[in-house]
Amino acid sequence: MKNKGLTSNQDREKFSSRLGFILISAGCAIGLGNVYRFPITTGAYGGGFFVLMYLLFLVILGIPVMTCELTVGRASQRSIVSSFHVLQQGKPKSQQKWGFMRYIGFAGNYLLMMFYTIITGWMCVYFIKYLTGSIGTSTDPAVLGDLFGSLVTNAGINVAATVVVIFIGFGVCAIGLKNGVERITKYMMVALLALLVGLAVYSCTLSGAGEGISFYLIPSAERLSEAGFFKTVTSAMGQAFFTLSIGIGSIAIFGSYIDKERKLTGEAITIASLDTFVALVAGLIIFPACYTFNGGQTANADNVGAGFLFTTLSATFNSMGPVAGRIIGALFFLFMMFAAFSTVIAVFENIVSFWKELTPLKRWQICLINFFLMSVLTLPAIFGNGLLSNITIGGKGIMDMEDFVLSNLLLPFGSMVYVLFCTSKYGWGYQNFLVEVNTGKGLQFKKGLRIYMSYVLPVIIMAVFVLSLLSYFGVIK
Repeated sequence: MKNKGLTSNQDREKFSSRLGFILISAGCAIGLGNVYRFPITTGAYGGGFFVLMYLLFLVILGIPVMTCELTVGRASQRSIVSSFHVLQQGKPKSQQKWGFMRYIGFAGNYLLMMFYTIITGWMCVYFIKYLTGSIGTSTDPAVLGDLFGSLVTNAGINVAATVVVIFIGFGVCAIGLKNGVERITKYMMVALLALLVGLAVYSCTLSGAGEGISFYLIPSAERLSEAGFFKTVTSAMGQAFFTLSIGIGSIAIFGSYIDKERKLTGEAITIASLDTFVALVAGLIIFPACYTFNGGQTANADNVGAGFLFTTLSATFNSMGPVAGRIIGALFFLFMMFAAFSTVIAVFENIVSFWKELTPLKRWQICLINFFLMSVLTLPAIFGNGLLSNITIGGKGIMDMEDFVLSNLLLPFGSMVYVLFCTSKYGWGYQNFLVEVNTGKGLQFKKGLRIYMSYVLPVIIMAVFVLSLLSYFGVIK
């Protein structure tokens, strides 16, 4: 398949600064699944030991894969739809078998936004509810659960909120890489970090903060035993893997927008560190609040999801009182909105890049087409919570199934392909990878890591892939 619409390297847009690259890459990785799923999963699996295991797997799994993805992006100066093709030029046709990754990239980025924009819309609605006080004052999770259920099943509100999210996302991308995506994401990430730190400081002054932080950060053998050692390890492994948005080219695209002034290992560590900082500090918001106002209830393995965010946490905020609860709730969901939009804009930019490389269309034309396309593609998941709720696959609704295909299939498979492509002689090759990743100043990627990268890391990724499937289908309890 020829890439007739490819632009030249000279025409490719670039970030105006390293800070812009770091913030937008971190913004893509941070997202909703990180800022609320990490603390909730930590609560479900016993606290401190889960955090330690998560950090370990982040180092041995997440950062190496991110480094590979960034390297492929920078070397090719292309998105996932053509990067593998570009780096395979000149090799025998028998080795040019990696072009299928363009379909993984297309499918993964569109599939993510088909449900992620809906959830972002929920964040916007709840921010407005807390801002106006229409959330009410109930502290009963059952009452708040009914309120959330009425939102999820209301197709009209969901369509309207989702269309607004899509319009804002592609509107930012239409302005351009530097003036739109980079500039707006910079401001949004600064606001996100300010809200994060401010809410954490407030939460740590609450009466139950000591007990909450102790649960969160101090390992306990008793809690580890209650949660189950094997389940805790596999969950921490999965969280470290999925938190960085690696495997579908969402990070590679930003590697293609940077120059060769810095080695990429250090850049990957910086992005992962900022992502992890946000996740850890989000826990400092949630756990002290839960131990102060909610009797220590956090989550269990069965309610790690949006339900906890919109019911248990909402009950916690309302327990703070009509004034404080409304203010803290509004600020919290504003923070969640910024986290969500940072990912939406980053992934939409990836989609725009696909079209720019494969078509002669202008940026604004691509954004306009995809605004209507994405608005239509979100409808199955929206109606899957109401009109089409009887349609299930393996007992899962449409939105859950979209999430499953992305998280349990495309992300791990795509990550394994990136690693194999960078290390195999049948792909780009380890020597070519080393030359590119170590171009510039900064932290060196060690040549001696070849055995780990070529054999151990793919096995770990395959283990995540298999274990997540077994857990999803209930084989592992």
